[in-house]
Amino acid sequence: MLHKKAKHTVAMSDGKKKLKGENRNKFQKGSHPTASKLKNKMEAINRQFRKFMFTAFSYLPTRYKANAEQWKVRNFIWAFKNGEEWACNGAARIVVAQVIKKYGNEAKNMVFACVPASSEHKNKIRYGHFSELVCKETGMQNAFEHITVEVDRLAIHETEKGKRLNVVSILDFDKDFFKGKKVLVFDDIITQGFSYGNFANLIETFGACVLGGIFLAKTINL
Repeated sequence: MLHKKAKHTVAMSDGKKKLKGENRNKFQKGSHPTASKLKNKMEAINRQFRKFMFTAFSYLPTRYKANAEQWKVRNFIWAFKNGEEWACNGAARIVVAQVIKKYGNEAKNMVFACVPASSEHKNKIRYGHFSELVCKETGMQNAFEHITVEVDRLAIHETEKGKRLNVVSILDFDKDFFKGKKVLVFDDIITQGFSYGNFANLIETFGACVLGGIFLAKTINL
C-alpha cells in the first residue's frame, strides 16, 4: 500500500526523461537557475557517476552503419524495450550475475529500482516482469510498485522562443518505502547519464542511499 508520495513531472516530447521538482516557478519563462545552482546540480550528478556503474554492451546509434555484432546488440536492446520474453530473461541473467558478483548476500538488504520508461504502458512491459526476475534471484526488494507512472497528459511549456505543447507524465514515488534503503538503479541505456543521475539524486532526497547503477548498454559515437 502506497503512503506519502512526492510527485514529479517528466517531459517526454523530446524523447528524454526530465525530472522536475515540485517548485516549478524556477522553470518559468524569464527565470533561470544561477550559475552556482547549475554547478551544484552537475556536481551532484557527477557524484553519482563516481559510484559503481556496470554496462554490459556498447550501443551504436542507428545513424551509424553497424556490423553483425552491433546489430545483435541493437536487436537485443530493442526487444528488451518492447518487453519480449527472450530479451527480458537475458537482461535479467546479466543483471543478476553482476549483482551477485558485486554484492553477494548483501543484495538481500538492497532495493532494485528501474528508471521509469516514458509511459505507464512502456514501463510495465519493460520493467514489470524483468524486475520480478531480478529480485527473485538476488533477494533484493523490488521498487517497481513504489514508482507509478500516471497517464500521459498534454502540457504547455514556455521557452524563450515561445510556447510548445509537450506530452508529460507524472511520477508518483512512495517516499516512505525509499527512506533508509540502499538502492541499486537500473536503466536500459545510458548516454550522457543525466536521466540516471537525476533519478538517483531524486530518490536520495527521500532518504535513500544509491549504491550505483547497472545498464544494458552505453551509447557510443564514432
